[in-house]
Amino acid sequence: MSFDTIIRNGRWFDGAGAPSAVRNIGIRDGHVVAISPEELDETDCPQVIDATGKWVLPGMLDIHTHYDVEVLDGPGLSESLRHGVTTVMLGSCSLSTVHVGGVDAGDLFGRVEAIPRDQVIAAVDNNKTWSNCDEYVAALESLPLGPNLAAFIGHSDMRTAVMGLDRATRKDDGPTRAEQVRMEQMLKEAIDAGFVGMSSQQLLFDKIDGETCRSRTLPSTYAKPRELRRLKSLLRRSGRVLQSGPDIQNPLNLMSQLAQSLGMFRNPLKTSLLSAADVKANPYAILMMGPLARAVNALGGNFRWQHLPVPFEVYADGIDLVVFEEFGSGAAALHLRDEVERNKLLRDESYRRQFRKDYDNKFGVRVWHRDFFDAQIVACPDESVIGKSFGEVGRDRGSVHPVDAFLDLVLEHGTSLRWRTTISNHRPEVLKKLARDPGIQMGFSDAGAHLRNMAFYNMGLRLLRHVRDAEQAGQPFMTIEQAVHRLTGELADWYRLDAGHLRIGDRADVVVIDPERLDDSLDAYRENPVDHYGGLSRMVNRNDETVNAVLVGGRAVFLDGKLTDLVGTRRTGRFLRAAHRAPSIPTEKGEFASVS
Repeated sequence: MSFDTIIRNGRWFDGAGAPSAVRNIGIRDGHVVAISPEELDETDCPQVIDATGKWVLPGMLDIHTHYDVEVLDGPGLSESLRHGVTTVMLGSCSLSTVHVGGVDAGDLFGRVEAIPRDQVIAAVDNNKTWSNCDEYVAALESLPLGPNLAAFIGHSDMRTAVMGLDRATRKDDGPTRAEQVRMEQMLKEAIDAGFVGMSSQQLLFDKIDGETCRSRTLPSTYAKPRELRRLKSLLRRSGRVLQSGPDIQNPLNLMSQLAQSLGMFRNPLKTSLLSAADVKANPYAILMMGPLARAVNALGGNFRWQHLPVPFEVYADGIDLVVFEEFGSGAAALHLRDEVERNKLLRDESYRRQFRKDYDNKFGVRVWHRDFFDAQIVACPDESVIGKSFGEVGRDRGSVHPVDAFLDLVLEHGTSLRWRTTISNHRPEVLKKLARDPGIQMGFSDAGAHLRNMAFYNMGLRLLRHVRDAEQAGQPFMTIEQAVHRLTGELADWYRLDAGHLRIGDRADVVVIDPERLDDSLDAYRENPVDHYGGLSRMVNRNDETVNAVLVGGRAVFLDGKLTDLVGTRRTGRFLRAAHRAPSIPTEKGEFASVS
């Protein structure tokens, strides 16, 4: 028996949680064809990877990304590949590019996902050849995809395409009967095309970019119960997933999102809700999330929270950060695109008085803790403030209120003022509990969005490090096998995707990891310019010595710290249709081991 690739002598994890073991793995025609404790015949095998002392696991899944725009001009999606992610999910948070044109896509994605609006418009308008879901899938598969793709259809995408963005974002307007039927047809077409389901959004501080509808919330937030109920019924009947973000300021909305998963006298609605996080602003909320999910599932529901399994550390340039959208004075500043107008507002004493009031108000549900003593300056033309918090700067300047210290520095230095804070997931012991909770999924990386604000492309590696470190300290909270399962097979099975497993017959999406390099390098970030976003400097992770090899469909896309020359030039990934077996992609001899 001949092989295209042999992975020799690594500790093999099957993705299903079974005990790991040292094995030799043979790959042919994009699939695993041999897993053996005995040496495999390497005769005529063009690629042999020595994995002695390494972990060999299925490629990881990232179930929450906003790569919908980037995939059109940068389909290699190398920032995910290099960290062992071989399947990514598009279409989160009600946003997709299946039906809207460039300008509407720019308005929908630009502000809430912090992707340059002009680049969104250009990417969609220059690439769009599709008019329905089947054509969209075909267009994606005509690109040199790096990882595999799966997708939600975005509720805001459909609503905008049917009603127009202006009508779709008005409280006093709703879809006509014909428009409602058209949205249902769009969702059915998506289900038939293999989309995993629909994403919606009820969170009210996600705002629209552009001019006409600027600062209105996303179209899906204006949907009335009847509209949502009819769309959800299609998901129920097909067994597909609803991904949603609740209005966290409205407890009734949150409870209805939980209750909708229940079946009772109908099919349960598979629901993935944003998000389980140990929020600094409310350390008690997380205590309810696991029990709520378990209660719903015990009653016959099929509910999961999405969770980022690492500290949620964010960076900002000046005042450009989405968390400011959650209170009035912050949203007022972000509403103004013109720098002169914005600076005039920031100087106004009545505005500052309102900002201080919003900052000091400790009541109500919030994401950001609003503590400028817990916000460190990391870069500034005035080097004397680097390393200090805004609160400390205020004290140094004579008991200036932290808000005024922050606004003064923004006025002085604009986006040259760079700072960071950790919003949630700051307590390691709480993260351990969340990692074990069966009602919680590992996700919410937001890869491809918030390019200047955060970098969680390697979140799976960081979870594995947390588990490995606890095991080595003699205080394990879960096994490595369980952690791998949570990052791979568990997700693939719930979303009904042909991924996440590494057994004979499975597609050969494989990651080889050096466990000795699950170290502090995982916490650091660097910046890398994105050519198709006008050279914008993006936050990225660089821990290339941790991941030794990544294969997608049996072909190497990352080897020995470098992307291979297949990435961005040849298609290795494919669109994974829910509940369908994915065939292999034909290969050509000699495309296995070259790197660039």
